[in-house]
Amino acid sequence: MNDETPEIRSAPPPGDASPETDAGHEPVAAKKKRKKISAKAATAAIEERIGHKFADPALLTTAFTHVSALKSARKRADSYQRLEFLGDHVLGLIVSDMLYRAFPSADEGELSKRLADLVRKESCADVAKSLGLLDDIKLGAVGASASARLRKSVLGDICEAVIGAVFLDGGYAAAAQFVERNWTERMRKPRRPLRDPKTVLQEWAQGKGLPTPVYREIERTGPHHDPQFRVAVDLPGLEPAEGIGGSKRAAEKVAASAMIAREGVAGGSNDG
Repeated sequence: MNDETPEIRSAPPPGDASPETDAGHEPVAAKKKRKKISAKAATAAIEERIGHKFADPALLTTAFTHVSALKSARKRADSYQRLEFLGDHVLGLIVSDMLYRAFPSADEGELSKRLADLVRKESCADVAKSLGLLDDIKLGAVGASASARLRKSVLGDICEAVIGAVFLDGGYAAAAQFVERNWTERMRKPRRPLRDPKTVLQEWAQGKGLPTPVYREIERTGPHHDPQFRVAVDLPGLEPAEGIGGSKRAAEKVAASAMIAREGVAGGSNDG
């Protein structure tokens, strides 16, 4: 009888992987290294889109972390909220400086309106979208549809937090470069009318020594629930200008805009 019976080794039960490997038999150290490289690559991709390489990458991580992703509500300071607060004010200062230099003849009122339009949440969200930052936001455990809605709702906040992070990491110059890259075109071509055309026309008329423009309804058409108004605006010595709108006020604005454009009134268009 052969005493050299082969040794039989039982396989470890499922899930009882060696401490040096994971359940998929990949060495843990290798897996951790792969995750670290992946995280670095993701950070580098965000930095490239933002246009700033962070000396302290933790600032960038914080800028994208929503409070829902934190394990404890007492760690709210680890979310983007503080950076958002800082970035909001840094953005306001930089854009104010840009406006002051770009529009030397604009008065305080016009500069304030331009500033309000450029720093509102919708404008910040547009910048974040253009940089592809939507999917980088870190959220807590929420449903897929809720997650998508939440990401969109906080886009403007994330943009301001990124500005705050860039400011802390690279100083005012770095933050100014980021804002100028992403806001200069928006500053030159505002998306919304800066001033009510009726106000612009009235101020221009007063400057010419003319009376207040007179608006008169010429025609009303369409059903009661969906009317269309045709309105004319009159100023002495000028041909009337007409406008059509779903309300008298809307038609008056169109008429005022038509006269402004025809007479070449300064400040009546969005080009400053």
